[in-house]
Amino acid sequence: GGSGGSDTAGHGGTGGAGGLLFGAGEDGTTPGGNGGAGGVAGLFGDGGNGGNAGVGTPAGNVGAGGTGGLLLGQDGMTGLT
Repeated sequence: GGSGGSDTAGHGGTGGAGGLLFGAGEDGTTPGGNGGAGGVAGLFGDGGNGGNAGVGTPAGNVGAGGTGGLLLGQDGMTGLT
């Protein structure tokens, strides 16, 4: 899956979804504002990591990690502040 782009508010885009079976979710992007959510993985893939909080005032929120695959995948990590 492709990486998510930033939206007009400067928040990170959501990471793209992985392939149906083995694809891993893309990481969320962080161009400022809120970090994007990690992408959802395929059956065996790991979820993408959430984007980090953007720098600014006020600081953005971190992105949530993507969901791992149903069979063996690990969930993505939450972004950092």
